[in-house]
Amino acid sequence: MDRAREHLNALFEADRALRAAEDAFLESAEEKQIAHTLSSAVREALSLEDRDEQEMRLMRLADLCAQVQGPETVDALLAILDHDEPAVRNEAGECLLDVAYERFKEVATGIERLLGRGHSGHSMEELPFVLCEIRDPDPLPLVSRFLAHPRGEVVAAAIEALAAYGDPGAIRHLEKLTEDPREVTLPELEDATATIGDLAADAIAELEGDPGDGA
Repeated sequence: MDRAREHLNALFEADRALRAAEDAFLESAEEKQIAHTLSSAVREALSLEDRDEQEMRLMRLADLCAQVQGPETVDALLAILDHDEPAVRNEAGECLLDVAYERFKEVATGIERLLGRGHSGHSMEELPFVLCEIRDPDPLPLVSRFLAHPRGEVVAAAIEALAAYGDPGAIRHLEKLTEDPREVTLPELEDATATIGDLAADAIAELEGDPGDGA
């Protein structure tokens, strides 16, 4: 047998072992205890100095958290979504979306807790897009609350998400921002800047189907 095939077989074996270990973990205690263990593990991973180890653990923990019900695992996913590594945030966002499709109220309540305490981490720029992926129930009431966030980048993310969502019902919320002079950086446009007011006006034009918006 050639060495490449040996390594491939080793990967298959490792994958089988991983699945068995995951099943054993999820069946090792009551769900509430599993959730508490995962929440503690996320806090521990976030405190690690070894970035590679930190990111590896968080991506695995995100997947596990998505399989366990309860507010602790939702909060743990939201904490992972705050990470500064895009790959980690992407994994957490996908897992959070899976949870939201099945248990929207759990996720919505977790997000409301963040909004209620004025949280300003990376997750606040990701969550409007996660919410707008879910069309039932209507995400507009919750996403519109991000428009009142004190950090401009969070507001800009919510504006972009609502424009992409395409519901003209968002216009009445966006109209309150058309005179907002705060400037934000637009990474997708080579770090160009724009005011919140301009972004809101552009989003309104897009939602109204304005022929001058380039559509």
